[in-house]
This record gives sequence, C-alpha cells and structure tokens, in this order.
Amino acid sequence: MTQDITVHGTVAEGFEAVREEFAALVAGERSDYEGQLCAYVQGRRVVDLWAGGEADSLYGVFSSTTGAAHLVVALLVQDGTLELDRKVTYYWPEFGAEGKGAVTLRDLLAHRAGLVGIDAGFSAEEMADDRMTAERLADQKPFWRPGTAFGHHALVIGALTGEVVRRATGHSLQEVYEDRVRAPYGMDFFLGLPESEEPRFRTVQPMLPTPEQQALLAARPTGRHTLASIAHNTHVSGPGTPDGYVNSRLVRAKGPASAGGVASARGLATLYAAAISELGDRPPLLKPDTVAEVGQIHSVGHDLVTRAHAAYGLGFQATADMWHPVLGAGAFGHSGAGGSQAFADPRSGLAYGYTRRRMAFPGGAAPENERLVTAVHRAALRTN
Repeated sequence: MTQDITVHGTVAEGFEAVREEFAALVAGERSDYEGQLCAYVQGRRVVDLWAGGEADSLYGVFSSTTGAAHLVVALLVQDGTLELDRKVTYYWPEFGAEGKGAVTLRDLLAHRAGLVGIDAGFSAEEMADDRMTAERLADQKPFWRPGTAFGHHALVIGALTGEVVRRATGHSLQEVYEDRVRAPYGMDFFLGLPESEEPRFRTVQPMLPTPEQQALLAARPTGRHTLASIAHNTHVSGPGTPDGYVNSRLVRAKGPASAGGVASARGLATLYAAAISELGDRPPLLKPDTVAEVGQIHSVGHDLVTRAHAAYGLGFQATADMWHPVLGAGAFGHSGAGGSQAFADPRSGLAYGYTRRRMAFPGGAAPENERLVTAVHRAALRTN
C-alpha cells in the first residue's frame, strides 16, 4: 500500500536527484514509514531529509553503534594509548583464559577472536552492561581457533574492545566517546541516552515480513546452539527480541557499545564527517594514516556467524566490499539490524547516514540504501 507521506528537509545544489530518489522510496513504502537520510561531502552538509517523523527524532541503530565505539579505539591507537599488535592480555590479563592468550587487539577488532558469545548465554541485564558482558566473556573458550577464521561478534564486540579501553585509560569507552567525540560536536548519536533526550526517541517497530520473505525465513537452517544463535544470544530464553533490546530504557541508558546506540541520520553522518573531514573550525578526528589503517580489509570471505560474505577493517565493516561497491577502496562504516547504514568514503569525501523506524528485512543495511547510496555518491563525484 502506498501513502502520500511528506518528505521534509533540504539538499544542496547538485543533489536534487537524491531528494527525488528519497521521495520515490517514501512513496513506495508502507503508510507508517519513518526514515531519515543525511550526507556530508568534504565536511559540508549536502543532504538532510526525513519523512514520517521529525528532523531530530532518535532511533535505535543496533550495530551501527559499533562505528562510534571503534572511532574511539582508532583515536586511542592514533594517540599511542593502544597498540594494535599488543596482545589483549597486556591490557586485560584475565582475557587470556581458555586459550585466548595470543589474541591481539588487531585480531579482536577484525572479528577473528572466536568469542562471539558464551555457552550459558547472557541475561538481559548483562547484555545492557558492557562490563558485565566482558567479565563473562573472559572465561569463555573461543568457538574457533583465534586467527584462523572470522565471524561477526554481533552483540559483544563493543564490550570486548570497550574493556580494553577501560583497562588502558581508566574510563569506559562510553565516557571517552562522550568527551572526545559526541559532546564537542553536539552529535545526535548517543552511547547512553540521557533521560532528558528520551522524548525524542521513537520506539523501534518489529520487522513484519511479506509472505515471500516469510517463506525465505522458513527455509533458513535453524538450530538452538549454532554460532549464529550464540552470537545473537537466542540460544537461551529470556533476553527478548531484537527490537525489544533497543526499546529497553536500561539499554538506552547504558549504551552498550555493540548495538545499544541511539542516533538520528544527522548523528550518523556527522560521526563519519568528523572522522575524515574538517567540520567548522575542527580538523578531522583521524589522520590520513589512521583512516587508511582502519579501512584496510583485515577479514574477508565467509563469515562463520552470518554464513555469508563479509569484509571487515579494524572494528568497521569494509563498506565498499560488503555493501556498496560503487564506493571507493577504503570506505569504512557499519550497518545496523534495524536497517541503518553509516560510513565514510575518504576518496570522495562522502559521509553518509540513514536510519528508519521499522526494522528492515532481512536485517543489516536496509535494501533501499543501495539506491540512496548510489544517488548520493554520484552527486558527490559530480560536485567535488
């Protein structure tokens, strides 16, 4: 069913086709569609569009949170506070239990540690608290020999790298993020949503597959103790559904760094614009060498958790290889299960953010990102 939903916002000269593409998307969506699209080129906001909600509405962005978390890690590596090829046990001695002693920070960031969850599963309270999650993970035997393969550490990667940050700095990853990244730019991208901002949060709506999508879901192999179920904590009862996770006030308040972030498209795009470009009078957060390091592919091929092709840099997805081949080599970012997508493409100077209220099928970057990213990237190249 189509519905005349008003598209709001502005685009810069040369980006009119992006507005047309977004409007066509909205016209073909469900009557309850809510979404936002924002983009910067060379630090200048060129796209700022939304429909069905407000310009400053905030949404749960699931694993797009990981991008914010690992911008913090990149900054600490750049500072010399962290070293990529140090063993994790140098910072966090307890991590070495059960054969994990040789795992380096680089391995961890590249999803090669084999520590995607725990046999006993996590409670909802543990999943909301990165320190509790990390403590449980320290004693877990890895699910494959570290370094021999990779798989998406979907709900735990931020707790793992966050514990390294805490041990190295004496502050939580969320605290470092707030002080060095979010607050200085006033970003609408929170790892820990203050109570005062709660009225802006829009409850994430669960995915409602079409009959065709239901058939695809039914045909998928299932199992209670697969790597996928352990990685998503669905092998135990109690923690709830994915939409319930980000709709939890406890999760939003604590901001677990794997998937508990809350953002607008403006916040997503601003994060990556700040990473690679001057914003106002502020220089880029990352130096060119750091940008190249985090965007360099470290793990590519068959992901043991998702059972699909994937590509990771250091804490980020290698966005060109994994999602959008139109982008330049070295593009880095992260998508989220609700449909959000966010990345930086250093070669074109593009920073992109998209989020929506209703979860997309089948999870990860919503399909419409393909057409939106293509339109924005084409316009960016023409106007650069």
